[in-house]
Amino acid sequence: MPEQPRQEEQQGAGGIVKTLVQSVGIFLLIQFATKQFFGQTPATTADPATGGAVVPNTKVSIPAFANRPTHFDDGAVRSIIPQNVAPMWPVGTEVDITLYISPSIAMPPFKQLPADSLLIDERGFKFGDYAENRVIETEFKVPAAVQRNATLFAHFYVAQTGSPLDPTRPDYDKTKAYHTIRPLTQYQPKKQVKKTRNLLSDMPASGETEEEKKTPKVTGSFYHSNFTISLIPDSGVVNYPTMHAGVREFLQLDQTGSRDATGQHGWYYPVLFTNTFWQLKKDMIELNETVKTLPLNVKLNNLANWKFNIYASMEANIRANQAAAASGQPVAGGGDGSEMEMFKEILIDSNSYLLAVTAIVSVFHMIFEMLAFKNDVQHWRKKKDNVGTSVRTILANVFMQSVIFLYLIDNNENTSWMILFGQGMGIAIEAWKITKSVNVRVRPTPQGSLLPYTVVFEDKHVLSETEKKTEEYDEIAFKYLTWVAIPLLAAYAVYSLIYDTHKSWYSFTITTLVGSVYAYGFLMMVPSLYINYRLKSVAHMPGRAMTYKFLNTFIDDLFAFTIKMPTLHRLATLRDDVIFFVYLYQTYMYKVDYTRVNEFGQGGDDEEEEEKKANFPLVANAGGDRSLKVPDAEKVKKVEAEKAEAKASGSQKKGGASKRK
Repeated sequence: MPEQPRQEEQQGAGGIVKTLVQSVGIFLLIQFATKQFFGQTPATTADPATGGAVVPNTKVSIPAFANRPTHFDDGAVRSIIPQNVAPMWPVGTEVDITLYISPSIAMPPFKQLPADSLLIDERGFKFGDYAENRVIETEFKVPAAVQRNATLFAHFYVAQTGSPLDPTRPDYDKTKAYHTIRPLTQYQPKKQVKKTRNLLSDMPASGETEEEKKTPKVTGSFYHSNFTISLIPDSGVVNYPTMHAGVREFLQLDQTGSRDATGQHGWYYPVLFTNTFWQLKKDMIELNETVKTLPLNVKLNNLANWKFNIYASMEANIRANQAAAASGQPVAGGGDGSEMEMFKEILIDSNSYLLAVTAIVSVFHMIFEMLAFKNDVQHWRKKKDNVGTSVRTILANVFMQSVIFLYLIDNNENTSWMILFGQGMGIAIEAWKITKSVNVRVRPTPQGSLLPYTVVFEDKHVLSETEKKTEEYDEIAFKYLTWVAIPLLAAYAVYSLIYDTHKSWYSFTITTLVGSVYAYGFLMMVPSLYINYRLKSVAHMPGRAMTYKFLNTFIDDLFAFTIKMPTLHRLATLRDDVIFFVYLYQTYMYKVDYTRVNEFGQGGDDEEEEEKKANFPLVANAGGDRSLKVPDAEKVKKVEAEKAEAKASGSQKKGGASKRK
């Protein structure tokens, strides 16, 4: 049985986090708005005199349907569309529910229907009993018209137990039975699978490639085998014209057209809600002539009204977004409106305990990430040197993030604009860091070079001994990494070109670079460890910053088990763990150098300024204690000069570093 293939995640872990947060926000916002909106509908009580429904604090009093008047009050005019409507059947009524399938909206008498079109025949279901839950599992033959793209309709017939269900029977009573129709199939754009070819042996003519680019979206008929049928017993009196459209479509008015004595208010049948909220696109079956039979798995229960309002309104919004995306119209949040689809998939496919832990940790991770970003920007705005900072690492980060950005654009079918925006901002910030660390200059090349000019990076100040060592070790580390990375990149590119298929040469280049970035990303973290090894010290990291680093390292591990992603990316999340454990080992083995700046922008000049403020001599106020001795200012200046000279020369003093035990 053909199934729609799973949507492959092509986004980075950071992008997945942002999409998850956006989805949760959308869900909570719609839930809050829906509860606020429907919370304005007053609760109903029973009128002691008539037994009907009464809306408190208003003049609306609708009698029970059994006590409906036979005539209107003097001067009353019947409203075609009722203003307020009340339930027709009391809670506790036993009902019979049958389901027939047909590609036609018009239904003949039951006797003329094929026997295999009856899929559900439930008797004596108690309306309002939340403990009653039934499960129906069956299979049916797909009608020929549905195989050829016709819609498959579900015809629900509901009646009070003992009353006829067939509307064509002479004794059919509209006050005790009703008929409602819901589609079982959905028309959705088929997922466009871009053709890939071997670039060495199967490249088409340019004209054929252009035709492929102009191929319009194709719509297909899809079916999902699982849904829930729910009766809503506590819906109460509602204002019909102001209802949410997604909720109103499930409300079926009294077919007799009865009104109360004012002619303005009426009644409605029990709400029969077909809940398809938890249906996922990836589980839908595309219908065609090869599909002969289909399964049907239905749950029958009673559902609280507030849950019904949320489900119905959210389903309507999701369908509206999908329809807008299919027609090429912009959708709030970008992409194809599938953020909620991704969120539902996470809730369904993930372990509940793991999901709860991930959700809690994600909130804290988001807070710590924002604080770390704030500290990073503040540090780089006032940074004067690059002690302990790998400039080449920053340059490599700009290159790798640019490659990932181009890869997201090349595979933009399901990439939200928020992901692209975040990735672009990350590139801009990394590029800005370069200008804060070094001067970017264009210099003429030596005679005999292939290019007349080259781009060089010059430090903005005279390097101290420690800074020179940092730059030297940084260059050595990258030299070794380059010796390893270039052959691996070349081998990977050759292998991919010979054995893999690609959309174009550009796609091949970007895809190959992205594959290399995943592997090279691990090597990018090594220079800082190498610098620690050669300097035999680590930058001081306070407990708060260590907490930032711990959460940023291990939160990706939780997401790797929660969110669908490629296996290669899931394995890449473990590289941070390796680096972090090596760093912990170095903090145990090496001394802590408080003059070095850590990755969160703490230490260095900031510590020096704080030390100066702490050691600044006290000055007595006028009229203060004359016995207070003020240190000689000349001696203080001399001590500060000696400290500055010792630091500039890179001398290591016992008071400036300590070995962590």
